[in-house]
Amino acid sequence: MDKNVSIDHQLRATWQAVAKMYNEQAAKHDSTMATAFVLLTIDKVKGTPSTALGPLMGMEPTSLSRILKTMEDKGAICREKNPDDGRSVIIKLTDYGKEMRKVSKGHVYQFNNIVREHVSEKELESFFKVMVTINKLIVEKKIFETVSQDK
Repeated sequence: MDKNVSIDHQLRATWQAVAKMYNEQAAKHDSTMATAFVLLTIDKVKGTPSTALGPLMGMEPTSLSRILKTMEDKGAICREKNPDDGRSVIIKLTDYGKEMRKVSKGHVYQFNNIVREHVSEKELESFFKVMVTINKLIVEKKIFETVSQDK
């Protein structure tokens, strides 16, 4: 199959370009795209339980722990005991973390606005419909499970 027609190639190549673009912007602020994603995921008022962050982001606990440690060392977050569950902690943004969150949010808005200037609403609707379908097929294990059952 021609790589220019392959759905997975287009997804991968585009995501790599997006990740590179965001990482280049984050590097200007001594940060990473992953850190920015965490900043945007943490509730800016109440904070977020550490155990909820991984599932919200689709990230493994060990990877997330490393990122949180770095963010804490840089003063972007702090950990507070969870008043509802003494075994867990709430991750909260510091003032610096809130400022960095604003920067990250600005980059996300800029990306989305520029894309929307170049893509029609109808094209975006089709794009989102296709992305939802692909994700649903994967989540419901309808891609490789079907192949396995046919053999």
